[in-house]
Amino acid sequence: MRRVLRWGFRAAAAVVVLVVLVTGWTAFRVWQVAREDSRKHADAIVVLGASQFDGRPSAVFRSRLDHAKVLYDAAVAPTVVTVGGNRAGDRFTEGAAGASYLRDNGVPSADVVEVGSGKDTLTSLEAVARLARQHSWHDVVLVTDPWHSFRARAMAGEVGLHAETSPTRSGPAVHGRAGEARYIARETVAYLYYKVFRTSFGRGPSAV
Repeated sequence: MRRVLRWGFRAAAAVVVLVVLVTGWTAFRVWQVAREDSRKHADAIVVLGASQFDGRPSAVFRSRLDHAKVLYDAAVAPTVVTVGGNRAGDRFTEGAAGASYLRDNGVPSADVVEVGSGKDTLTSLEAVARLARQHSWHDVVLVTDPWHSFRARAMAGEVGLHAETSPTRSGPAVHGRAGEARYIARETVAYLYYKVFRTSFGRGPSAV
């Protein structure tokens, strides 16, 4: 009996150690990829959606869109894609709100493509992957918040997109050490959830 208990304790301890190691490694990768900024030439810049209010992008979304405009002006890609659906009762999708904002801020209409679907990161990237196949795009640059970059890039690869990341360095998501720790923890959980269940958690636009 003692031998069984001893082996049971060792097995439980091994599981705990494994969970700690996997969680720690994931958190490190979230932190590490957040600091990467790829501005290699690509076929399209993809702006992942965030909240919008009756067609007006939220502060988080605006920071992503402004960064995409910087990349577009630097000739990183000839096309900017805005992606994201809407909640029940919304008049605008995140994709439409983002596209309108970019056009109002100097990106030619012909160079902006809106994808008004996607209830979370995964379904948004699946929609972009379908568009990429239609246009024969091979490389894209994802624009999102720093802490979201690791998970977004991993999901993009698994839906068939060859993606690099160029995160925004402004906006509510990138201020303060406390906020950084909170977002890293959130993204660590979200990434592990995705790897286990193969889906994002949450409902509606801006869900993770």
